[in-house]
Amino acid sequence: MSDQSSNGNNGKKQDQPFLTNRQGHPVYDNQNSRTVGDRGPATLENYQFLEKISHFDRERIPERVVHARGFVAHGEFEAYGTIGDEPAAKYTRAKLFGEKGKKTPVSIRFSTVIGGRDSSEAARDPRGFAVKFRTEDGNWDLVGNNLPVFFIRDAIKFPDVIHALKPDPVTFRQEPNRIFDFMSMTPESMHMLTWLFSPRGIPKNYRTQDGFGVNTYKMVNAEGQGVLVKYHWKSQQGIESLTQAEANAVQATDLGHASKDLFEAIESGEYPKWELCVQIMSDDDHPELDFDPLDDTKTWPEDQFPLLPVGMMTLNRNVENFFAENEQIAFGTGVLVDGLDFSDDKMLVGRTFSYSDTQRYRVGSNYLQLPVNQPITQPRTNQRDGQMTYYVDGKGENPHVNYEPSSLGGLTEAEENGKPYEPMISGKLTRSKLSRTNDYQQAGERYRTMPDFERDDLVLNLVTLLSQAERHIQELMIAHFLKCDQDYGRRVAEGLNIEVSESMVETA
Repeated sequence: MSDQSSNGNNGKKQDQPFLTNRQGHPVYDNQNSRTVGDRGPATLENYQFLEKISHFDRERIPERVVHARGFVAHGEFEAYGTIGDEPAAKYTRAKLFGEKGKKTPVSIRFSTVIGGRDSSEAARDPRGFAVKFRTEDGNWDLVGNNLPVFFIRDAIKFPDVIHALKPDPVTFRQEPNRIFDFMSMTPESMHMLTWLFSPRGIPKNYRTQDGFGVNTYKMVNAEGQGVLVKYHWKSQQGIESLTQAEANAVQATDLGHASKDLFEAIESGEYPKWELCVQIMSDDDHPELDFDPLDDTKTWPEDQFPLLPVGMMTLNRNVENFFAENEQIAFGTGVLVDGLDFSDDKMLVGRTFSYSDTQRYRVGSNYLQLPVNQPITQPRTNQRDGQMTYYVDGKGENPHVNYEPSSLGGLTEAEENGKPYEPMISGKLTRSKLSRTNDYQQAGERYRTMPDFERDDLVLNLVTLLSQAERHIQELMIAHFLKCDQDYGRRVAEGLNIEVSESMVETA
């Protein structure tokens, strides 16, 4: 006799889980609406239908303005217990780094920046490289990109650069004329453009790319001493990129090739790894440098500030639900743990407000109560209420007290884990740019260190898009490239059939 039920229940197994609605009520008929007769009309008290369709109508939340297309994976970070040859405690009291072999759960979201949620993962675009460390002292979010620098150095210009890169508000097409109009008026973007239009601008997949914190941060030790730090993720799979022609062939048949590659690699046990390295610099102005170390359009020379290994990240688990873990995961540059701190990097300060504010708007004021965003520690706050509150953060002895200070058994302040870092800061309150901008040197150095095939690809990609821009914008961009490197500018000019002139250089 078969194990099928003989009670006429459509051949279902007796122990098979049955469908319910969100109230837990069993659903006896999920195929037919309630109607007067078999032809209708339908009645208003179709509760199962109304609940089902109204939830369906609300299944989407606003997509991210930037980094809309992305994919999440989970894993762990294993610390070396050292930073370079020194104990990690020399530089930071952050517990996740202090002990050799200490493992910290992580979640990472790779993404493209400009395209929408269903755009191509083979587009020429920076890739987001955002890592959430779930430490014993709460979450730490290291939110960066696959390229080491950015287009601008002050967050007040962030809406403008994104508007220039996004589709035209009239034609809804990404227009090279708009992009290069903005960039031609923003010399600090030359370094980023030189990276972006090289092969590094289209990684072959998410596994074969490096990651960077981009901004300058600080580490603080138990004695309250601080240093400036930049973070680097070094791919253990190597670096592989696509030419524009190869990318075009990929996206002709698959818009999500990178997500598929990452998912399948983890499913098959080929767990991707990245080594976390840091560059360390004393926390001062460094007048000996020809750039400001807080400028995110600059890299720190590795011969002066070498990469120091800190630990290894391994991704070994895929998401169980794309929406819950990818769309709702939320990162913020302000999410730091004790022993890690902010610098005065003008982009970092702006990102620190904007990122968390975005999540409150997009996901809701209680987005941190969602499982994918919760720390492994128990949050204990006096924050209450708001949309979609489904538990109260860990309370003090007296549940009636949701304020501090109190003598009635509410929450109290925690003890500091070490001495605070208190740098001396003084100066006039002003609106001014950094004194050492040096917008062209590192872009030129990057061009000169590229192998020939990368320089060829860089020039080809720039010429292809610049050929769609107006003549005066082409000339401004050539002038900038000439200041980066004479050969760089000359080759772009030749590709556009434009003769280089003295006046062209003077206008940049």
